[in-house]
Amino acid sequence: MDVQEVRKLDAYLKRVFGNPKIRVVPRPKKEDSAEVYIGEEFIGVLFVDDEDDDRSFQFQMAILEDDLADVD
Repeated sequence: MDVQEVRKLDAYLKRVFGNPKIRVVPRPKKEDSAEVYIGEEFIGVLFVDDEDDDRSFQFQMAILEDDLADVD
């Protein structure tokens, strides 16, 4: 992912989720993914999918059972 692509993904996620605190950050030494944060909290990873010459992106977010403890 180049800087321009990261900026586009950042703007897209902010718009789609209605949250200006979302940040997409390039991963050190990785060109096929970027990290996603809300504020300072890491929430997941965006991966590039280049299969069949059709570029797309997949967002992966893990939700731990402990994360659900405070939810009623």
